[in-house]
Amino acid sequence: MSVTYLIEFDVKPAERERFLQLLGGVLDAMRHEAMFVDAALHADPANDNRFLLHETWKSHEDVLTVQLARPYREAWHAALPDLLAGERKISMWQKLRDDQQVASA
Repeated sequence: MSVTYLIEFDVKPAERERFLQLLGGVLDAMRHEAMFVDAALHADPANDNRFLLHETWKSHEDVLTVQLARPYREAWHAALPDLLAGERKISMWQKLRDDQQVASA
């Protein structure tokens, strides 16, 4: 069963561009993984340095045992203590329903 992670980041203002650059590289690489479903990065309209990452994978076990150890994540993980103003908030969710806009005829 797929799993979705919601990850909240509070980024140090001086590190915003570096945060986006490093995360962008990870997101660009993730989309080619067989177990990857989708991801969306959101910005808080009230705070330029607060972000929410919505990430869905086919298997939580694969994320823990394979994906987190991918070489393209090394620089990202190493930089997090310097980039963030506080700890990431990570929660896991399972989809119950998925609605999409219906194209009108």
